[in-house]
Amino acid sequence: MSSVNSTGSSYPPTFLLVGIPGLEKEQFWIAFPFCIMYAIAVLGNIILLIIIKTESSLHEPMYLFLAMLAFTDLVLSTSMLPKMLAIFWRGSREIGFVSCLVQLFFVHNFTAVESGVLMAMALDRYFAICHPLRHSTILSMPVVAALGSLVLLRGVLLVSPMCFLLHKKAFCQHRVISHSYCEHMAVVKLVCEDTSSNAAYGLFVALSVIGVDLTVITVSYTMILREVLKLSASDTQLKAFNTCASHICVLLTFYVSGLFTFLAHRFGHSIPQHIHILVANLYMLVPSMLNPIIYGLRTRQLMNKLAVLFQQRGICPMSMGHQMVLINYL
Repeated sequence: MSSVNSTGSSYPPTFLLVGIPGLEKEQFWIAFPFCIMYAIAVLGNIILLIIIKTESSLHEPMYLFLAMLAFTDLVLSTSMLPKMLAIFWRGSREIGFVSCLVQLFFVHNFTAVESGVLMAMALDRYFAICHPLRHSTILSMPVVAALGSLVLLRGVLLVSPMCFLLHKKAFCQHRVISHSYCEHMAVVKLVCEDTSSNAAYGLFVALSVIGVDLTVITVSYTMILREVLKLSASDTQLKAFNTCASHICVLLTFYVSGLFTFLAHRFGHSIPQHIHILVANLYMLVPSMLNPIIYGLRTRQLMNKLAVLFQQRGICPMSMGHQMVLINYL
């Protein structure tokens, strides 16, 4: 039975977001670490964007892709966390149908964009290590801009049909979403009609994005490993591995939690729902928080520029000797 409002549409005017099912009483306190992670993510990614924008020496493919990643993390975390905090702290559970679809679009679109940017960063490392003399020629500024645009366009083209398919469905009177944000399959469960097309398309999008991107990343790092193992000097090998270490840490953070969330939602029926929702929430926040920290601590140029930026703002006065110690340490 569908719920029809005064305008004659087949969807309810609003949904109710539960938050974390089974932990409704604990949500008030759970919100505090979530808020801290969000604050770190916003501050860290904004600092990265400012440094990369203002320093012309960082206008290279690696840092331009890192800027894309920082912007993606900002949009991804901001699209869901403010509403989540409103649920946890104020009990503001209502979200309009259109607002829910908009949130769904941004969450899934920029999740796909982040995966695409990580794939592009793997290609950048491949060309930098395996074809260093042609790196700047192959990944020129127009090529980097085109890759970023294609990754964004891919997300829009793949995720938009999810919203259109849901908009055409008839929803039941039950309008409670057992989640902290408008996740695709959580909304699909409220539809009264046959949802096999929605589930199949959602699976197609996930497998297309993750399958293609992970394949390119795996092939890239396989070629990188083969090239590095050919090097005779151990210090050169160590330097090459260190170049990729930051990206590998980011990849593990993003894909391990993402795959767990994806598989648990479809096949992990024995997993408690609150565990699944908690992991899904952390999947949106932890990579966004850790990415600027990982790259900031492991990339010498970024640490140098960050130290200079803080010194100029008078936040952390540092002598030239201390700067040299920091540079040599990194």
